[in-house]
Amino acid sequence: MSKKVAVILSGCGVYDGAEIHESVIALLRLSQRGAQVQCFAPDIPQHHVINHLTGAESGESRNVLVESARIARGQIHDVRELKAADFDALVIPGGFGAAKNLCDFAFKGASCAVQPDVLAAARDFAAAHKPVGLICIAPAMAARIYGAGVHCTIGHDPDTAAKLTDMGAEHIDCAVDDIVEDPQRKLVTTPAYMLAKSLAEAASGINKLIDRVLELA
Repeated sequence: MSKKVAVILSGCGVYDGAEIHESVIALLRLSQRGAQVQCFAPDIPQHHVINHLTGAESGESRNVLVESARIARGQIHDVRELKAADFDALVIPGGFGAAKNLCDFAFKGASCAVQPDVLAAARDFAAAHKPVGLICIAPAMAARIYGAGVHCTIGHDPDTAAKLTDMGAEHIDCAVDDIVEDPQRKLVTTPAYMLAKSLAEAASGINKLIDRVLELA
């Protein structure tokens, strides 16, 4: 029987939303493995909008759910509708949207908070002891979801790792093509574009993460 997997997106574009490469690689691998996938996103304004050509703020206002629908080809729901009982696993790609829209780690570091609807959904999976995959910077939310002692990785950037440690996480250095698993919590993390220099490098770890999440499910 195919596994049902929820994917939470954070917009569309590396600098202000979900990292498109990471999102598509994850969705592709889930499809290749025969999983049934439903995308979700919070129905909230983006923190800001970045012109991805110039890197400057555009001054526009955009909605995270509406922007995420670009990646999901319109097949997406408000994260408030996400219930762990309906799925076997959860995956959250990275991109600055994970640290700006799903939480405020990009601005507040170790004192960050996770967006309430996203936190409720993720904690639902944690409480149900169902596997979760966090990609790239998304593991910044791990300690808020699981509490102190959770094992995770963002690669090996010392400043970012120190902030996760300050939040109570046990950070483990990890290569771009590898994963870190917390067996007790069924949490799987991988650095992806925290380290990746190419699409192929990003895929090497993400594919391994998806495979392991499905095995745990």
